[in-house]
Amino acid sequence: MKLITNQQIANILKEISFLLEMEEDSSFRSRAYEKAALIIESLDQSLIDIYNSGGLKAIEKIPGIGKSLALKIEELIKTGKLKYFEDLKKQTPINLDELTKIEGLGPKSIKKLYQKLKIKNLDDLEKAAYRGQIRKLEGFGQKSEEKILKAIEFAKKNKGRFILGFIMPLVKQIEANLKNLPEIKNVDVCGSIRRRKETIGDIDILVSLKNENNQKDIKKVMSFFTTMPEVEYVYAKGDTKSSIRLSIGIDVDLRIIPQKSYGAALNYFTGSKDHNIALRQIALKKGYKLNEYGLFDKNGRQVAGSTEKELYEFLGLQYIPPEMRENVGEIDLALKNKIPKLIDYNEIYGDLQVQTNWTDGSASIEEMANAALKLGLRYIAITDHTKHLAMTGGLDDKKIEKQWQEIDKLNLKFKNQGFKILKGTECDILLDGSLDLKDKTLQKLDIVGVSIHSHFNLPKIEQTKRIIKAITNPYVNILFHPTCRILQKRESIQADWDEIIKTAKKYNVVLEIDAFPDRLDLNSDLIRKCVNEGVKMSVDSDAHSTNHFSFLEYGISEARRGWARKEDIINAWPLEKMLSFLKKN
Repeated sequence: MKLITNQQIANILKEISFLLEMEEDSSFRSRAYEKAALIIESLDQSLIDIYNSGGLKAIEKIPGIGKSLALKIEELIKTGKLKYFEDLKKQTPINLDELTKIEGLGPKSIKKLYQKLKIKNLDDLEKAAYRGQIRKLEGFGQKSEEKILKAIEFAKKNKGRFILGFIMPLVKQIEANLKNLPEIKNVDVCGSIRRRKETIGDIDILVSLKNENNQKDIKKVMSFFTTMPEVEYVYAKGDTKSSIRLSIGIDVDLRIIPQKSYGAALNYFTGSKDHNIALRQIALKKGYKLNEYGLFDKNGRQVAGSTEKELYEFLGLQYIPPEMRENVGEIDLALKNKIPKLIDYNEIYGDLQVQTNWTDGSASIEEMANAALKLGLRYIAITDHTKHLAMTGGLDDKKIEKQWQEIDKLNLKFKNQGFKILKGTECDILLDGSLDLKDKTLQKLDIVGVSIHSHFNLPKIEQTKRIIKAITNPYVNILFHPTCRILQKRESIQADWDEIIKTAKKYNVVLEIDAFPDRLDLNSDLIRKCVNEGVKMSVDSDAHSTNHFSFLEYGISEARRGWARKEDIINAWPLEKMLSFLKKN
């Protein structure tokens, strides 16, 4: 059986969805594949493991996966290929992985570019744009061509990087497999993964052994690592370091570290580079030398380095959580013993952005509530899209009132379990800053979230005015995914964030940290600004399926990278406290 990861299967289903959407009559089938892809990439268990334990029926039991899709997944698991997908690609032989990263290019426009200009990949697209060929096509024009060139430049900058939340299930699986080896004492994934950067370029893993000098144990660990089923190529295999490339295209290094140096190595390979340089400068001022092997005095004697905590203490620093190590002021705080108590990963009470099958979600309100309850949440807000976002089947004022009736019935059912479903919306902000639902409807909701889904390229002044007009509506509680960025595809909108944060503070409006892996919006820099200005935030999964609540982890990571505490995040509060805060508006 050829190994194929959840992410690889999800990517194939996304490409099928896109190829089907190129055809005029395939929107329903296309949406089914897209939803299935979203579900699969958020699973915390390998599809191969699910299949091995329960066969085809176990795959069919995954929410949103019907029999037809389950059969295709089975074929992928067994062979690593899918004939249906290969046949679709032959009809339109284009590199979707490259072209779909270009903002503004959808299924129909990519199809036209292929039919009219034979554009198959990013190189073809760039050449055609520089030649001025794209502007001549109906539906494009000079501005579209200029935007395409700008998007190509953005895509090139992100080439070779992987989105943290989409690759973490595989990373966690490899980490767990190593921890299960009886020879291993410690396992830590380092680098940008440990700092929880939004995207990563490679994976660094450190281990220490129970019997450090046992050559047999060393060889066994390295052999296990280099022969894992995920491995595509082995660059090097040694006694202290081995390097491999995984089948998804990312490089992984494994280092065996002596226990006396483990903390120093963990610190060094976690980074960031700038943080490490600052630590070495502090060490030099104190008469020490710091490197990946430990902290040494002027006589070359190791004085610290077996643990990170020991290392920081010896340098006169409070321990700095990995998410903060970017040399943006955290060392000054540590010198003054003022590192904040960051929000912890188990401190979220509820989720304030949840989509259901009333619009573009894959599950019912009840299914989403049960999934949230299973993960230990105490409340969720149902925030389906509004009518302006027609592609999602957005709700108008009448439909959202019908949804309230279902929520009322379900709340009676969940009352004894101490769980609450809140009536909410993800209301579209229109071009002029007005909202997509009437005020009399917004007034009756528990949570009013607003967001931008169009006109991303407005000038900075206009975009700022648009957002400020929306969030000064007296019924608005939260600005969802404020900067509108999509990692590796769309840059943040241009707006005066200082002015928006100031307005949010004045009007008691919360800014969201959208935890969906390709958003992580707000970013850490803006989170720090909110913390400094006393603007409250929420960490929401933006869940579109029952598996997406697990994404909350990455929103918390981003909150920690922005130095946010529990008191800064409103859905880290009990329900009544959270609602009481929102009603101050």
